[in-house]
Amino acid sequence: MLLEEIMKIEVHSLNPKQTVQDVIDLFEEERIRHAPVIDDGKVVGVVSDRDLKDALPSRFTVSPKGAPFEKTVEEIMTRNPVIAHPMDSVEEIAMVFYEQQIGCLPVVSGGKLAGFITETDLLYTFIELTGTHQPGSQIEIRVQDRSGVLLEVSKIFYQHNINVLSVLVYPDREKKENKILVFRIQTMNPLALINDLRKEGFDVLWPNMPQINE
Repeated sequence: MLLEEIMKIEVHSLNPKQTVQDVIDLFEEERIRHAPVIDDGKVVGVVSDRDLKDALPSRFTVSPKGAPFEKTVEEIMTRNPVIAHPMDSVEEIAMVFYEQQIGCLPVVSGGKLAGFITETDLLYTFIELTGTHQPGSQIEIRVQDRSGVLLEVSKIFYQHNINVLSVLVYPDREKKENKILVFRIQTMNPLALINDLRKEGFDVLWPNMPQINE
């Protein structure tokens, strides 16, 4: 999946000469927590709610009330932010968010702002990819890390006429020669499926239901 498929195209931006009060007003009106800063058509920074918090004094501080709110955006913004391109993959950008510990990222194409993405956008995309927002069940299976094992498991789902919403693969922390397959399936009663998986020798970790002997 490419970033252009999930990024926000209608972006609320700021300019460097606006004030902290302008940022507060924008964030409250649009219910956002991040915004890019644009100067002469180019991205020069980003402002987040964290930047606002750092710029404003504690409510216990005795100081002129107007002064902090009159600071300009360029005084509080994060300069030279990490940027992305619309054709970057979502997986790569998720790694950037994790490694750089950032909460937002301007998307730039041809030197101009093309979109904007936040950690919330990435989280929602992950929910969509895993099918968690749809009714169903989750099954975790420990399998040997070998070619063809996913096909063998999938055949059992096919025999039960169960639709698979998503599949995730994790390393088995207990045994390196194994993998954990996590299926999100479109059924609320997976008991018969689990029983057949176990009959075929697969180790079903979740849900931990007793096997039915027929």
